[in-house]
Amino acid sequence: MADRKALLVTKDLFFRAKLSAALEQSGYTVSLCGSAPVAVIELGTPNAVSRIERLVAAGARVVAFGSHLKADELRGAKEAGASAVPNSEIERVIREEL
Repeated sequence: MADRKALLVTKDLFFRAKLSAALEQSGYTVSLCGSAPVAVIELGTPNAVSRIERLVAAGARVVAFGSHLKADELRGAKEAGASAVPNSEIERVIREEL
């Protein structure tokens, strides 16, 4: 499998380790800053929606994740052009859809 780059933005160290491993197992090299053709972004981080908008405008595929209790954040991410899923689904999405 060709090596691909993915941006991972999360403030939660548990998610960072878990999602980094899932991305790497799916053939991605993980970056924690900058940009990449694929981005996985935790909602609730500073400027998450504006970052999503910039990445989408640059042609990146963006998957956002956040609490199922914060439907407004998930909706905002979708409106900005990302796929948006609750925390409970993000690992599955990485493994099966990216």
